[in-house]
Amino acid sequence: QLQLVESGGGLVQPGGSLRLSCTASGFTLDSYAIGWFRQAPGKEREGVLCISGSGGITNYADSVKGRFTISRDNAKSTVYLQMNGLKPEDTAVYYCVASLTFYRSSFFPSCDSPEYDNWGQGTQVTVSS
Repeated sequence: QLQLVESGGGLVQPGGSLRLSCTASGFTLDSYAIGWFRQAPGKEREGVLCISGSGGITNYADSVKGRFTISRDNAKSTVYLQMNGLKPEDTAVYYCVASLTFYRSSFFPSCDSPEYDNWGQGTQVTVSS
């Protein structure tokens, strides 16, 4: 298992913005497809956005299109999730997940696949007035 650390969560009002960061401890994130997932209380886990190792391809969940973006800076071994126009229904624990299965693979697993198999500890995002 590889250690991923998320940061940047917190409490924000509806319509506000947050930027989450995912960094690696003891290894570099380049060549790993990375996904941001979230889980709200009583709801199933949802793959929100995913990005390939090169950063050239992303998957978007319909619920966040036009509001969230994902990016990566492999030189800093960091993946970002920029969240704008936050809504109360975005409230959840957000997890950064790496695909160990497809390390250095040209195949890019979609956000709804089980190949995202190395999870961070999560960061809470609460959208409330």
